[in-house]
Amino acid sequence: MSALSLSGKRVAILLADGFEDLEFFYPYYRLLEEGAEVVVVGVDKKAACGKYGYSAEPDASIREVTADEFHGLVIPGGKAPENLRIHEDIVKFVRRMHELGKPIAAICHGPQLLISAGVLHGRTVTCVKKIRDDVVNAGASYVDEPVVRDGNIITSRVPPDLPHFCRELIRALREA
Repeated sequence: MSALSLSGKRVAILLADGFEDLEFFYPYYRLLEEGAEVVVVGVDKKAACGKYGYSAEPDASIREVTADEFHGLVIPGGKAPENLRIHEDIVKFVRRMHELGKPIAAICHGPQLLISAGVLHGRTVTCVKKIRDDVVNAGASYVDEPVVRDGNIITSRVPPDLPHFCRELIRALREA
């Protein structure tokens, strides 16, 4: 594939304090390498600190963007999904991305935000084992695999799964 295979695709990555550093930066740079326009979206435009001390700054606040302007969404794990799910604007954004059938890729604790958006019922997903019961209680079927794609939802478990996660995300964005 061409290095610019995602040229013209716009992808949002959600950001909040406590994000899992690798789960943010790895997809961020892989998407850039593929030619995508990556927009980091936060509750506001304040820099966020990752689990291991790296920081990142949002390009836009959730109030400055709409789901309609993106081709896909990435939800890194760590404590960020828990910090994001309490903000109704973020939850509505995720729900709208799902309603539009756009690829949503969530890793580690990322499915917590999918639970709050009410989009997991009847889906097969994976996640970090700490929230396995939560996804099952939300009506999803849990499997312990490096990456699972069920329709527009792509899920992975932990940082070592990132190559599988990004490969499937890029595949989905090419199809979108």
